[in-house]
Amino acid sequence: MRKLKEHKVKGVNPLWQLYRFVQRSRLFKNTLIIELTRYIPSLKLKRWVYIHLLNMTIGEHTAFAFKVVPDLLYPELITIGENCVIGYNTTILTHEFTVQAHRKGQVNIGDNTLIGANVIILPGIHIGSNVQVAAGTVVSKDVPDGALVKGNPMQIIKD
Repeated sequence: MRKLKEHKVKGVNPLWQLYRFVQRSRLFKNTLIIELTRYIPSLKLKRWVYIHLLNMTIGEHTAFAFKVVPDLLYPELITIGENCVIGYNTTILTHEFTVQAHRKGQVNIGDNTLIGANVIILPGIHIGSNVQVAAGTVVSKDVPDGALVKGNPMQIIKD
């Protein structure tokens, strides 16, 4: 079950009210940092930028492949354990908009976890340790330790 904090809005949809939830300067800074960092080939420098400029929590020896996209609005809600691989073009979201609400939630990824290429991780998700997430998966619910998951909708193949 995803753990989300919901903020209901009245009138037009919350995306039109974005600046009620995040400052323009913060959004601009985060967008600039994330877009530039997507193309940094150095794993150590990329990790340093995510920790020190976006306030993400990242364990030792965790590697981010080319074009990984952490959430633009709330990257500080992302926690990733030690010795993980985050695959090519993965998107890690900590917020979502509906027509009536803005929702946000912490994303936690355990130790020794592999996130394949082109994975989308939705807000409010906990992915355990020693997990393998197959390429192209939409992680829409929590994943227990040691699991192998794939697909959209996500299926647990091995527990």
